Amino acid sequence: MPATTPARSRGGIVTRTWRARLRRRTAAVCAALAIVVVALFVTALLLGDAGLSPAEVLSAVTGRADRITAYVVLELRLPRALAAAVVGACLGVSGAVFQSVVRNPLASPDIVGITAGAGFAGVLAVLVFHASGLALSFAAIAGGLLAALTVAVLTWRRGIHGLRLVLVGIGVAALATALTSYLLTSVDVRDAAVAYTWLAGSLGGSSWPIVSITLVLAVLGFAALASQARALRALELGDATAAGLGFRVERSRVAVLLIAVALSAVAVGAGGPIAFVALMAPQIARRLVGRTSVSLVASAATGAALVSAADLLAQYLVPGISFPVGVVTGIIGAPYLAWLLARSNRSRSGGTT
Repeated sequence: MPATTPARSRGGIVTRTWRARLRRRTAAVCAALAIVVVALFVTALLLGDAGLSPAEVLSAVTGRADRITAYVVLELRLPRALAAAVVGACLGVSGAVFQSVVRNPLASPDIVGITAGAGFAGVLAVLVFHASGLALSFAAIAGGLLAALTVAVLTWRRGIHGLRLVLVGIGVAALATALTSYLLTSVDVRDAAVAYTWLAGSLGGSSWPIVSITLVLAVLGFAALASQARALRALELGDATAAGLGFRVERSRVAVLLIAVALSAVAVGAGGPIAFVALMAPQIARRLVGRTSVSLVASAATGAALVSAADLLAQYLVPGISFPVGVVTGIIGAPYLAWLLARSNRSRSGGTT
C-alpha cells in the first residue's frame, strides 16, 4: 500500500497540473480572440468611402460630432459591426453545441437543414409578402425552428442519434434548397435579385431595430445555454456516463439542441444564411485551445472574428465592389469542408486496415 500511494499522488498532481495549464491556455486564447474581435470592430467603424479618424469616431459615439459624421458612424457602420459580431457569436456557439452533443464534426446548422429552412422562409417572406427588416428576421427564425422540428420528428427513434440526424438534416436541407430555387425562378428577376442578395448572407441591411432584437435574443440564448452547462459537459462524455451522473439524457440533449437551433435561427434572421461559420468556428476554437471538449466562449469569439473579418473583406477587398459576407465565408468554408471530409475518410480507412 505505501508503494502505490506516491504513484497515485504523482498521477493526481500531473492531472491537476494539466488541467490548470489547459484552463490558462483557454483563458489566453479567449482573451486574444476578444482583442481580435474588438480590433475588427474598431476597423469597421473607421473604414469606408468617408474615411474617419479614431478621434472622429469617438466624437460620434460620445455625441460631439457633426450630423453627417454621427449618421455615418451611428446609423450605418455601428449597427453593421455589431451585427457581424453578434451573428458570428451565435453561429459559433450553435455549431459548437451541435458538434459536441451529436459527436460529429459535420453536425452544424448548415448541414442539418436549419439554415436552409430559415433561408427558404426568408425568401418566401421577401418574394410573396415583400417583407423586410424585423418581419424578415422573424420569418427566418420561424423557418429555422420549423426545419428543426421537421428534422427532429423524422430523426426521433427512442432518442436523437448523430448519424441519423445528419442524414435526415441533409435531406431536409436539399428539400428546402429546392423549394427556394423554385421560388426564385418563378418571380420577376428584380424581386429575385433582392432575395438572392439576402440569401447569400448579407449584413448590408443591418439597422438598430434588427440589431437590438438580435442582441436581446442572443443574450437570452447564451444565458439559457449557460444554465445547461453541466448537462452539456456530461453529454460530451457519452450517454451512459451522463445517465450515470444523474442526467436525463434525451431531455438534456433536446434542451441544448433546441437552444442551439434558436441561436442559429436568430443569426440567419439578422444576416441571412451565412455559410460555413457554424461549421468552422467550433473546430478552429477547439484547435486553438488544445482541448477535446467544447469551449463555448472560444467558439463564440472565433465565430465573431470570422464574420467580422469576412464582412470587412466583402466590403473592401475589391475596390468599388461590395460582396455579401456569405460569399467570402463560402469561399473559405467550401475548401475547409472538402478537407474535413477527406480527413474523415483517411481516418476511417486507417482504422479499417
